Amino acid sequence: MASTSLALPSLKLQFPSSKNLSSKRVVVQRPIQASVSERPPFISSPPVKQPKLPTRKVPGDYGLPLVGPWKDRLDYFYNQGKNEFFKSRIQKHQSTVFRTNMPPGPFISFNPNVVVLLDGKSFPVLFDVSKVEKKDLFTGTFMPSTDLTGGYRVLSYLDPSEPSHAKLKKLMFYLLSSRRHEVIPEFHNSYSELFETLENELATKGKAGLNAANDQAAFNFLARSLFGVNPLDTKLGADGPKLIGKWVLFQLHPLLILGLPKVLEDLVMHTFRLPPTLVKKDYQRLYNFFYESSTSVLDEAENTGISREEACHNLLFATCFNSFGGMKIFFPNMLKWIGRAGAKLHNQLAQEIRSVILSNDGKVTMSAMEKMPLMKSVVYESLRIEPPVASQYGRAKKDIVIESHDALFEIKEGELLYGFQPFATKDPKIFDRAEEFVPDRFIGNSGVKLLKHVLWSNGPETENPSANNKQCAGKDFVVLVSRLLLVELFLRYDSFEIEVGQSPLGAAITLTSLKRASF
Repeated sequence: MASTSLALPSLKLQFPSSKNLSSKRVVVQRPIQASVSERPPFISSPPVKQPKLPTRKVPGDYGLPLVGPWKDRLDYFYNQGKNEFFKSRIQKHQSTVFRTNMPPGPFISFNPNVVVLLDGKSFPVLFDVSKVEKKDLFTGTFMPSTDLTGGYRVLSYLDPSEPSHAKLKKLMFYLLSSRRHEVIPEFHNSYSELFETLENELATKGKAGLNAANDQAAFNFLARSLFGVNPLDTKLGADGPKLIGKWVLFQLHPLLILGLPKVLEDLVMHTFRLPPTLVKKDYQRLYNFFYESSTSVLDEAENTGISREEACHNLLFATCFNSFGGMKIFFPNMLKWIGRAGAKLHNQLAQEIRSVILSNDGKVTMSAMEKMPLMKSVVYESLRIEPPVASQYGRAKKDIVIESHDALFEIKEGELLYGFQPFATKDPKIFDRAEEFVPDRFIGNSGVKLLKHVLWSNGPETENPSANNKQCAGKDFVVLVSRLLLVELFLRYDSFEIEVGQSPLGAAITLTSLKRASF
């Protein structure tokens, strides 16, 4: 487990170094196999002329002040639900681009008016920072109080045009780069503990809940790999996931359904902000842990002109909200799709993963995982079909024209654009069998070409995060740990069976069977 080679061509997962922190595209030149005599004759073909799309007024309206946003909120959360909310409006307007209101609306957000983008062609404008501004739009039409982040607007809420954005994003690159050799061994340690916990619970109770155990394993892994500290040996103990859960709730409650009676929930959770003072002590415990555990990163922050305090609040947010939140949501969702796919896929994954690791002297390395096309495809397909971050926002910096598959739409400067990503990444005009989980979708040349339409990271999978864009700084880190989960799982087990429920953030998974590796 000592080998943690980070040469990962398809991921370009070479974490930016402290000397050169901006992302660089790596171009791999493959050897030419044909001789001169084997070259096919050059045939000039006329360019295919694309039909000119009609310009159309953006359909839809916002309704009466207060009443329209409130009605749309009830439809979104209760009367229709997210998917039907968007589907019904696509059908009504005969367009994947239209106007509506996005929650929470009054009295948390007083301008919930958006132009919705629900196809894979129009959606990418949300990543183009030359056309859209991302300032204070991380959570959409409202921004949680900065009292929840130490009084600072953290990196996720900054636009790349703001001076602090580049400094803070480079600090995140530094963190990932400086600790890159710890990721694979610490993942193995933390998730071996997870599997032992699940096995013991299965043996005593006949079933085991995945989510709480995954939360603890994810937090332990992040603390150990990125900061070199085992939280169980500190004052924080095992309380990290619980404290994070409360803190995130106070930020995202206007966007969540908790299962309370509808009238009560809409009044308490979606109409007024919960006071940040109720989680102040919990947040302080998290802050103290990160401040005491990240001395070297805080030193680097000071060297680049960031105060230790601001850096610590950003490290806490990036670790607990972004990274931990991603693992909390995505890992159960991915296992839901793989579990439903059944024993045939499980066997194929086990065969592929074990044969590669066996030929690599039993070591899990980056280069070894590159030789697992099915495993890699399954991770990408999971990110495509149910991206961990479903919503993206951007405010038009100037008058622009947006193009869907069917029409052109004129957008005025200052208008807020919103994309619900699952519709863009399940666009039937881009993906065959778009609504199905297809494990081998991204295998081969045709599969690789589709990766540009995998958008979970606030950018295409074929592009890289940099100090000048809003693509997730930990994009490759998330893909890496998702691959590691499948490798660790299928090295240990032949197959598993699950029951699937719902939670406010993703799937609730109960394991009913874990079949130990038999070959």
